[in-house]
Amino acid sequence: MIMYFVHILGALSVGFYLLLPFVVAKMTTLSLAAKEGSTVAIRSFNVIAQIGLLIQFITGGYLMSQGDYSVAWMVIVIVLVLALFAVSGMMSKPLKLAIASIKQNKDISAELSKLRMMSSLLAVCMLVMIFFMVYNQII
Repeated sequence: MIMYFVHILGALSVGFYLLLPFVVAKMTTLSLAAKEGSTVAIRSFNVIAQIGLLIQFITGGYLMSQGDYSVAWMVIVIVLVLALFAVSGMMSKPLKLAIASIKQNKDISAELSKLRMMSSLLAVCMLVMIFFMVYNQII
């Protein structure tokens, strides 16, 4: 029962990725100082969400070993978790570049477009993951 609790706590931290596309979309209208604050906050939340994703991976692996799930379902879920790991990790570079560019008063539209695409990918992966978690008997 404790593993379910820890798994749910990890899910709450990863839920940040569902809101991220909306936050990144609003960043184009912000002032330079607000963009810097938002980018620093997103970077911090991304680190927290990555830790939550690691917790999800560990507790989810344990829960899968204790449950009765199809092999196809397990493969899909593992691929989705790995995709979340990959995209959230790749998102770190545009965040670092955006922070450095803002400090030098440079344009960050290229970084924002990368962040918009990656945050959308993360949100879609999260939604698909939630679908398969809720409907785990579908496959």
